[in-house]
Amino acid sequence: MAAEDVKQFKSFCESDKQWRAREEFLLRNLRNFQGDNEMDKLLALSMVWANHVFMGCRYSDELLGRVFDMANDIHIEDAPHFTTRDEIMKRVCFF
Repeated sequence: MAAEDVKQFKSFCESDKQWRAREEFLLRNLRNFQGDNEMDKLLALSMVWANHVFMGCRYSDELLGRVFDMANDIHIEDAPHFTTRDEIMKRVCFF
């Protein structure tokens, strides 16, 4: 698959900012996913990464480690920050 073909995978619900980041993720990793069904795997991993970054979705440490390695040095301008329940509970004082 050629790099210009990646544009067909933009979801109608993705903002331009989200798509640019996910497109960069796809383009950086395209060469490592060239066999049968490999593009489906890459698309799924790109969605895991984008869902975590932009919506705060949580996944296993192993899966997040893999997608973080794949997304190394992709800069997201104004990335949202999400607070987990555990982080909130650490701040609550019980007397």
